[in-house]
Amino acid sequence: MHRVSWPTAHAAFVEHADALLSGPEPTAVLGIDETRRGKPRWVRDSPQQRWRRIDPYDTGFVDLAGSQGLLGQTEGRTSQTVVDWLEQQSVEFREAILFVAIDPAAVYAKAVRTLNPDGTRLLPNARLVVDHFHLVKLANDAVTKVRRRVIWEQKGRRGRKIDPAWTNRRRLLTARERLSDKGFAAMWNLLIDADPSGQILAAWIAKEELRKLLALARTGAARDDIAAQLHVFYAWCADTTIDELHTLAGTVETWWPEIEAFLDTGITNAKTEGINRLVKQVKRSGCGFRNVENQHRRVRCHCTRTNRAATAASRPLPAQV
Repeated sequence: MHRVSWPTAHAAFVEHADALLSGPEPTAVLGIDETRRGKPRWVRDSPQQRWRRIDPYDTGFVDLAGSQGLLGQTEGRTSQTVVDWLEQQSVEFREAILFVAIDPAAVYAKAVRTLNPDGTRLLPNARLVVDHFHLVKLANDAVTKVRRRVIWEQKGRRGRKIDPAWTNRRRLLTARERLSDKGFAAMWNLLIDADPSGQILAAWIAKEELRKLLALARTGAARDDIAAQLHVFYAWCADTTIDELHTLAGTVETWWPEIEAFLDTGITNAKTEGINRLVKQVKRSGCGFRNVENQHRRVRCHCTRTNRAATAASRPLPAQV
């Protein structure tokens, strides 16, 4: 319509975006998470070398305490990727960070705990917080693994509609308070009859005990109450012979300082997950990007703007003639 070539339009957007997207301001709570940038690729540096798989990921940094949105993106999802981005920020920015919310990802935890050459911490005042949603997901995954293993041991095959454990697979992943009394009774009674070993229901109970522990966040629970519920969860897992529950308990023990920080603060990575959804929207609308720098610029512009364009549903209707 305007007879403007794509390079001209893109150059105008770059100028506008660079003026709009200044450096990130200090924030007290930083969220870190990764998003997939594209499909996996298989490459090799020479015909003599083996093929290796490359998963293109980006690590995003989100302001969880303010309204800045996406503070930046960097290519990769390793500890060094996070360290390099943090070192590019000012000393004031790093010192202002009091909490860093992450998934239970060892690479991100290692980056936050990185020391400077002089022995001081890269983020001197930061405390790690683990997002509780992913802990519940780990518990649900343990329930699913136990269910699949029990059915295979009993039937020698995968679950089918005729198997009570398979038909109740959704109920097993549903929170107890979201189940109706009728639905809970049906699940409980069917699994007692179908699984004499009781392993499936034992895994479900362990999941619910972990959820009770995490539910103590934002309630002002005393340390004694938290310790008591943690003991109930550990004792239940330890009293079973289910390897999946032992692994789950070990994961909770490994990440307990970060889980305790969540119970103290109630900080989650929900805002970061919302930003990830916007990142995927930009990727879909652009049908993919060949240039990583252009993609990061457009993603941050979309996720950081304070005044968004009105959607079709929110635009005022035209005046009736």
